[in-house]
Amino acid sequence: MGTLRSDGYPAPVPVQAVEFQDDFWAKRIQLIRDVVLPYQWDALNDDIPGVAPSHAIQNFLIAAGEAEGSFGGLVFQDSDLAKWLEAVAYSLAAHPDPELEELADQVIDLIEKAQREDGYLNTYFILAEPEKRWTNLRDWHELYCAGHMMEAAVAYYEATGKRRFLDVMCRFADHIDSVFGTEPGKKRGYPGHPEIELALIKLYRAVGDERYLKLSKYFIDERGKQPYYFEEEAKERGDRDIKGYWGKDRHAYYQAHLPVREQKTAVGHAVRALYLYSGMADVAMETGDEELLKACRTLWDNVTKKRMYVTGGVGSTAHGEAFTIDYDLPNDTAYAETCASIALVFFAQRMLRTELNGEYGDVLERALYNGVLSGISLDGKKFFYVNPLEVWPEVCRHRNDLQHVKVTRQGWFGCACCPPNIARLLASLGSYVYSADSRGVYVHLYAGSTAKLQVGGRELEIIQKTSYPWDGYIEITVNPKEELECTLAFRIPGWCRQSSVKVNGREIDLAAVTQKGYARISRTWKPGDKVEIDFSMPIERMQAHPGVRENAGKVALQRGPIVYCLEEEDNGPNLSDICLPRDSELIAEFDKDLLGGVVVIKGSAFRSADPFGDDRLYRPAEAGYRQVEIKAIPYSTWANRSPGEMLVWIRQC
Repeated sequence: MGTLRSDGYPAPVPVQAVEFQDDFWAKRIQLIRDVVLPYQWDALNDDIPGVAPSHAIQNFLIAAGEAEGSFGGLVFQDSDLAKWLEAVAYSLAAHPDPELEELADQVIDLIEKAQREDGYLNTYFILAEPEKRWTNLRDWHELYCAGHMMEAAVAYYEATGKRRFLDVMCRFADHIDSVFGTEPGKKRGYPGHPEIELALIKLYRAVGDERYLKLSKYFIDERGKQPYYFEEEAKERGDRDIKGYWGKDRHAYYQAHLPVREQKTAVGHAVRALYLYSGMADVAMETGDEELLKACRTLWDNVTKKRMYVTGGVGSTAHGEAFTIDYDLPNDTAYAETCASIALVFFAQRMLRTELNGEYGDVLERALYNGVLSGISLDGKKFFYVNPLEVWPEVCRHRNDLQHVKVTRQGWFGCACCPPNIARLLASLGSYVYSADSRGVYVHLYAGSTAKLQVGGRELEIIQKTSYPWDGYIEITVNPKEELECTLAFRIPGWCRQSSVKVNGREIDLAAVTQKGYARISRTWKPGDKVEIDFSMPIERMQAHPGVRENAGKVALQRGPIVYCLEEEDNGPNLSDICLPRDSELIAEFDKDLLGGVVVIKGSAFRSADPFGDDRLYRPAEAGYRQVEIKAIPYSTWANRSPGEMLVWIRQC
């Protein structure tokens, strides 16, 4: 089967190894702990007036025999609770909280009581249609929900050392293993919504049972083979239309149109695709499957070089929440689901394990600071499911093709996959900053923090001091417990055109030590050694590939990892009328009183001279222009003030 190779795959550090202390991430992690987790607990208990009910806790109470009633919500409602529990686990790992842990233990007790004797666990099929277990893998999310519960159980075990939840999910995994596989009498199926693939790898790593690795590999290897399993199970159900809702694109929607090693382009539902690719990367690492890893790289290139928004959003169409074709990246009808950006972060982290390549870290950073953070309000109580790059509120209320676009974040959703997904990602952020192995430490993200790491079994403390992402200067203090010979590698961001590095005041020749976007400094480190990194952070005007037709003649403003937008609050209505001269000077300023403290971009631009004083719909191009001052804010912070227009891509003249 193969194991991790000794020459690669450095592991992310544990969540609790990194303590954030800056003004950017520290307050967001605290917000998750103090506001988001309690708020989402209330939402899961249907205790927030005026928002869509969850039914998640109530379903488990009924399944556990502690309440009466019928199943409520969507068929995958269990997954919302699972993701919340996973976020709780990461929070407990970094910041122990006896009250929160006791609450989690009570929920786990409820889950255990709901589990059937054979290990099965899914409240929809326990309560609503028990006779239909495993009869519609295409649409009914049983394996998806199981995967999220497994991830939560592993995280809780690693945070607390308590095995009860882990044992519950091992029993469920054992049940699933008895149902699926190539052996006689087993179903040759795989999930319509990938997720369990990467969850089984986590379970395997936690308990060491190779059956879970083999089962994950089976789900990946079986996908896309003919005869198509989804058609076979539809026939067995007696469905009159075996194609299902998605018709001719049915198999591509589920990434089941071809065996995964033959897939060349990202197709179908974006979240499903990126969860699948993450699982593929995990299995490739664990088994040494170079062909599978090659497929991951091919799919990565297609996603990030031809089908990704400048914000790190993916999935350009609301129909199927899906990828379409290369360079089809409309701004106003963009879907760019928050969960899809989160899934892209997962995929990027795994690809970073396979190869220390700044390309992966750059996309991880882009998606995190823009496509993910845009999904949650600054107060932690409202969320975006969809993240467009252009919004005209009035037309959103009247056009059917814009019904998915919301101009304000929502308190909850009937399909609430995104809010707890954001919570679990941000609560686990410490594990994304560094990875480490016997050779050294690898710095992927920059944040004011203190990290307690292990390098080849020896202790190493790393302290970052920085105002990143608003400033590109980072001071790293290296404190081994005793002198330590190892490599400190850190990412040189792809957006940075000029940088400098000093070690104990001495300039380093970056060109000589940088490979694939990471500078590697190998030496014997002594307590108190300092590395000073300075990334130039000018304002950049980003252009899209000419194939992105909607952005012809337009630019997006970016500074460091932050993508900017114009908002009506600062610039008035009809933002698309603004034209930014090529030679206009743009200035970055930090505004401590705006949106929790952000760097804004200011400059001069032009508008039509008389846009509203003439009632002619069309007229000769003779009216001229008037000069105006514009202000751009970070895209992730839009819609935290008054509802209004928003625009990322600005006309350039």
